[in-house]
Amino acid sequence: MRPLIITAFTSLDGVMEAPGGEPGYRNAGWTFKNIEFVPEAYEIKGREQEEAGALLLGRTSYESFAPVWPTMVDEFAGYNAMPRYVVSTTLEHDDARWPATVLRSIDDVAALKETEGGPISVHGSATLGQGLADAGLVDRYHLLVFPVLLGAGRRLFSEADRDATQLSLAEHDTYSNGIQKQVFDVVR
Repeated sequence: MRPLIITAFTSLDGVMEAPGGEPGYRNAGWTFKNIEFVPEAYEIKGREQEEAGALLLGRTSYESFAPVWPTMVDEFAGYNAMPRYVVSTTLEHDDARWPATVLRSIDDVAALKETEGGPISVHGSATLGQGLADAGLVDRYHLLVFPVLLGAGRRLFSEADRDATQLSLAEHDTYSNGIQKQVFDVVR
């Protein structure tokens, strides 16, 4: 079974919305505001790209990434070359600039996990990530937690009333700019 990894930039209060400046959120671009760039804090992002066997996105993230990531040949060569999947019940077809296979349900993602290949990496995609976690399909979290409180915004974890999910800390670090790397395995 392929492991499914949720990777996210998150505020200390769990908000993950618009870290890079996507429009429509009042705190858009919060990962760049008043936080010094420290290259070693982003080492995990390069490693994720090298280790991933597929990229999985929700529709909103896919539509944000599709016009941009293909133009970033050096930064996202791995993601641009690997199989991509987008989960959507409304998307009619993929973006020809950045082709992806459209999956229609969480059950389709469960079936994808049963195929051969490397880890499936989920970027952004708050609603999808919450649904995958609530369905018990997430195997690992790669989090870069920023020293900021954002209040309102889409959150990493759902508010569903469900049984506790136990996590095991697999890796962590703290950087001079206050960012914390937290890698957790889901305990089964």
